[in-house]
Amino acid sequence: MLKFGEKICKYKKVILVIALLLMIPSIIGMKATRINYDILVYLPDDIETIKGENVLSEQFNMGSFSIIIVDGMDTRDSQKLENEIRKVNNVEKVVGISDFLGANVPIEMIPEDIASKIYKDGSTPILVTFKEGISSDITMSTIEELRELTNKQCKISGMSATVLDTRDLSNSEIVIYVIIAVALCLIILQLALDSYIAPLFLLLNIGIAILYNMGSNIFLGEISYITKAISSVLQLGVTMDFAIFLYHSYKLEKEKLKNKDEAMAHAISQTLISVIGSSLTTIAGFLALCSMNLSLGKDIGIVMAKGVFLGVVCVVTILPSMLLIFDKWIEKTRHKEILPRFEKLKNFNIKHYKAIIVVFLVILPFALYGYTHIDVYYNLDKSLPKTLLSVEANNTLKDEFNMVSTEMALINKDVPNYKINQMLKEIEDLDGIEWTIAYSKILGNELPNEILSDNIKSVFENDKYQLIIINSKYEMATDELNQQVEKVNNIIKKYDEDGILAGEGPLMKDLVEISDHDFNSVNFVSIGIIFIIMIIVLKSISLPVILMLIIEFAIFINMGLATYTNTTLPFIASIVIGTIQLGATIDYAILITTKYINLRKEGKIKTDAIDEALGTSISSIIVSGLCFFGATFGVGVYSKIEMIGSLCTLMSRGAIVSMISVIMILPAFLILFDKLICKTTIGMKKINEGK
Repeated sequence: MLKFGEKICKYKKVILVIALLLMIPSIIGMKATRINYDILVYLPDDIETIKGENVLSEQFNMGSFSIIIVDGMDTRDSQKLENEIRKVNNVEKVVGISDFLGANVPIEMIPEDIASKIYKDGSTPILVTFKEGISSDITMSTIEELRELTNKQCKISGMSATVLDTRDLSNSEIVIYVIIAVALCLIILQLALDSYIAPLFLLLNIGIAILYNMGSNIFLGEISYITKAISSVLQLGVTMDFAIFLYHSYKLEKEKLKNKDEAMAHAISQTLISVIGSSLTTIAGFLALCSMNLSLGKDIGIVMAKGVFLGVVCVVTILPSMLLIFDKWIEKTRHKEILPRFEKLKNFNIKHYKAIIVVFLVILPFALYGYTHIDVYYNLDKSLPKTLLSVEANNTLKDEFNMVSTEMALINKDVPNYKINQMLKEIEDLDGIEWTIAYSKILGNELPNEILSDNIKSVFENDKYQLIIINSKYEMATDELNQQVEKVNNIIKKYDEDGILAGEGPLMKDLVEISDHDFNSVNFVSIGIIFIIMIIVLKSISLPVILMLIIEFAIFINMGLATYTNTTLPFIASIVIGTIQLGATIDYAILITTKYINLRKEGKIKTDAIDEALGTSISSIIVSGLCFFGATFGVGVYSKIEMIGSLCTLMSRGAIVSMISVIMILPAFLILFDKLICKTTIGMKKINEGK
């Protein structure tokens, strides 16, 4: 390790030049990485609902669809608008009232239950289908073009419009996220470090690591907008303590050694030894997200694990080069450290350890209750401001036409009309079903087959399937809708065992079921992996249990507070936050514990060992926790996208709760279980437990 440090010091200028040059391909890679704004894309490919979406795309050329609500426009103008829409790139079919009526058919001839769905109080919906998928770049460009083409009398609803608005809102905020995170971290570092300019180099170093991480995402093809939004601030929060540790080590070595290069070489060596174990737990926590069936976890996990690794690499290569080259500037801008040493807090913890354990035992059941009774939502519209055009359009569709969630049944074309009508009757008798539309139902008993346009026929039939549209009044991703979807699916299978139920409602039902499974599985995986790593690092059976219990307690409090404050969390936050908090803050506990082990092995009695371990770690833990808090808190307050805001709020609160839990509870547990620890830790069995 020392030889590695010496090489870094020797080639510091070359390293800095290479680091700056590597920023060029990183920027290019970052710009070239596609960002996906549709969560439903991350559902597994092998589920039936996704197969249904593929059938709609491949056989009906319906990669996605939107409903344009035309208000106060006469039939002639509406027909002109429909013709203009047909000319827009990526538009496959346009179905409006004129397509149902044709040139000579009066509205009275259309069955009343159908007519009421296509014309109501001067408003009429126009169904527009797109060749490309919901979140494709082409479809989003099509939505933009349609918004320019239509006027204020028209509103464009649907998932594609929602995805477009999410993209625009996210892109408008992401730069602000970084500015807020950097500003808050800079304030904290100015208080914690002894130089005005040193924090700038620490932040610049992390900034370069973030840029490398974002640029290297090009090898993944695309990342989600959630990953893009949180990865920078999260990487800043979880890797800043590596940089702080190097800076402090360099300062201490400079007091021992006159040659600054030699001092830095020793600092690099010590940093590498210290951060390898702690970075492994953080990386393992993020990689545990890859176990999720919802592949969004893999997206976040890989990007963040890669970010931590690159953060460590930059801390032991680029940061030392910066600190050595600009050492004179750092020395000239030195000031007294403002952050206190927290001696009174340390002494209080050790003196009152029994009372702290009692408080822990009292709080634990309440924290566990809150953690197990969290309310979550899956409806993505709820995470967006109500003022967005797509949200307004979706609400108008709901209020005026009772079109809340739409399902599409794909039935074999050979199933006769009388059976289709029987099936529709059963479906319509279900609670919450507003209406159904099928080709046979449009014809009714009065219209001959030939009177409907080929455009209408092609929407509802092809060579293999006939399409049935089902509308429900139940909100997306609610228990009522999920139960309804299951009943509808059972009815469909009764008439056609190969029939498929697709659409947003069934997709969201799958999302709920997969997410519920992921919530449990990803937590178990992360706990298992990190537990094994801690056994190897600490060479103990009991210590990993103690450390895991304390951090899980902090997670219970953090998540449980949502229950007691009546806060409903977005589903993705409930899945990933526990793993992120565990991987990112277990380092705080490992820092104190490793010092405690070494001091006990040196022969110090347990109280003195814990006193010194806590005393030399408390400032580092507080600075690290505050940096994590600063990097995420501002984003949580600022973001208008609740999905991102909730994630960052939970991460910032989790950092503080973990920090307090480790500082207050861990010393008490180490004192209480010292005998057990000595017996179950390699190298400590011969220690006199009575000391």
